[in-house]
Amino acid sequence: METSGRRGFLRMMGVGVASLALSNGALRAAPGAGKQLRGVFPIGFTPFTPDNKVDYDDLAAQVRFCNRGGVHGLVWPQFASSWTTLSDTERMDGMEAILSAGKGGKTALVIGVQSPDPEAVTRYAKRAEKLGADALISLPPAGVTDEKALLAYYQHVGSLTGLPLFAQSGGTMSVDLLVEMFKTIPTLRYVKDEAGNPLERIAELRQRTGGELKLFAGLGVVTMITEMERGFSGHCPYTTLADVYAQAFDLWHSGQKREAFDMFGRIQAFNSIAPVSSLDIMMARGVFKPGTTARPAPPVPGSEANAGRPRGRPLSIAEIRQELDAYLKPWLRG
Repeated sequence: METSGRRGFLRMMGVGVASLALSNGALRAAPGAGKQLRGVFPIGFTPFTPDNKVDYDDLAAQVRFCNRGGVHGLVWPQFASSWTTLSDTERMDGMEAILSAGKGGKTALVIGVQSPDPEAVTRYAKRAEKLGADALISLPPAGVTDEKALLAYYQHVGSLTGLPLFAQSGGTMSVDLLVEMFKTIPTLRYVKDEAGNPLERIAELRQRTGGELKLFAGLGVVTMITEMERGFSGHCPYTTLADVYAQAFDLWHSGQKREAFDMFGRIQAFNSIAPVSSLDIMMARGVFKPGTTARPAPPVPGSEANAGRPRGRPLSIAEIRQELDAYLKPWLRG
């Protein structure tokens, strides 16, 4: 998206401000029933074959892995899914593979609908609703910083279906903007907050929305204990050890806080051996086929903040499997 101005963004959307100033009657309230949108919601990988094709079987296997492991939810496609590299057909087919695999399972499935093409946003949202998604999520339009334009965008997305909507915040998106989105979009009750310092913002966001806006943590979920202490409703790590993260969450919220601390510590310790962001762990755990690859995507703005953190040393799949067996086997449920 080439313009950061409100006027240019709305022109790209093909609508005027008036058509996005949605009335209460035009917005449908989020359904009260359905799976609970709370807990550990990893951002799903997009597995590719060695010849650079999306492996839909492995995409479905990732959903089954989460269901077996007691993982509360799964989000796809977002940054960790290399979403910017996916074609329209790959998005549609991937969505169908994920939602078909999740039927009858307890893991809530959240589908990303962001796109530079406003018509594609509508197609993705409508298709996700038809196929049985539990919620939608959208990143903000790339390059748009005008908060009135961002509000208009999320009002538009929130009006497309009756599904609960997550907003992914980033860049300079302010607390004021998120509160206004909450007030004017009945379907928007969840934010994956990655703007500014989420640990500092949560208190004000909860206070100004009466605790009804539910905050999810991202940024690698490296501060999970503090996130739970401060009232985050959910956490979005990588899928690789999502079943262990889920146990930490469940322990904490059942009052076993020291046990939750120990469980999260196991993840942190393993990250010093092999990075938990590694697709290789999914192969070592038997979820993805040997030889699965990732499709390189442009760097995510702000990712340089994570530079220099321990990432472990390069290990073979066999070595990763040995380390998993040695240190985490009793807690691997997926």
